[in-house]
Amino acid sequence: MQYFHRQVQLWGEETQTLLQTKKIAIIGSGGLGSSLAFSLGASGIGEIHMVDFDEVSLHNIHRQIAFKVGDEGKNKAVLNAELIEQRCPFVKAVAHECNFEEFANENIEIDLIIDATDNLPTRAEINAYAKSKNLPWVYGSVEAFHGQVCFIEESSFTDAFKIINKTPAGIAAPIVMHIASLQANLALRYLAGLSVKKDYLYYLFFNEEGELITQKFGLPKS
Repeated sequence: MQYFHRQVQLWGEETQTLLQTKKIAIIGSGGLGSSLAFSLGASGIGEIHMVDFDEVSLHNIHRQIAFKVGDEGKNKAVLNAELIEQRCPFVKAVAHECNFEEFANENIEIDLIIDATDNLPTRAEINAYAKSKNLPWVYGSVEAFHGQVCFIEESSFTDAFKIINKTPAGIAAPIVMHIASLQANLALRYLAGLSVKKDYLYYLFFNEEGELITQKFGLPKS
């Protein structure tokens, strides 16, 4: 409890102990996944599964905070799992060097899925799997200076988004960490038993004058 002292001040020892019983899967261990590993990996969640088939490349490092120069060629999920346990020995981190479909076939029991991918087809797969298991999941995406976040429970991602293959545009590193932070807060509130606004899409962007704009949209129930 000393390690989690400031969180215990926030919600008490009972809730902190509850977190130790929770298991989550973070799908993708790159930009969003790295930031999620940092924030949630030190929160006291009992078990975190990091999923990614990809290896670190030099052009990843500026926005993927778990990695440093010299990590090129190493698996992203493995590095994130190692980082989590180095920073917080009270959390079990498991690396899965595979894509989401292969992870889903393992049928691991979890309480929440967090999307840290970079493409719509994989998010559609996450949505279908979550529906089949009656699991909630947290969607997040980033591009350029804008991003989106949603805690999905009763709505369906494939009903709200057109599923296409699209190459992402450039990305500024701070927006990646910002969106991951919002995802992590939604996840942590849910796992701790606090209220969460569900099936509500938050869209954040900077306009031409540099003002941060936040828009909110209710998603249709599936």
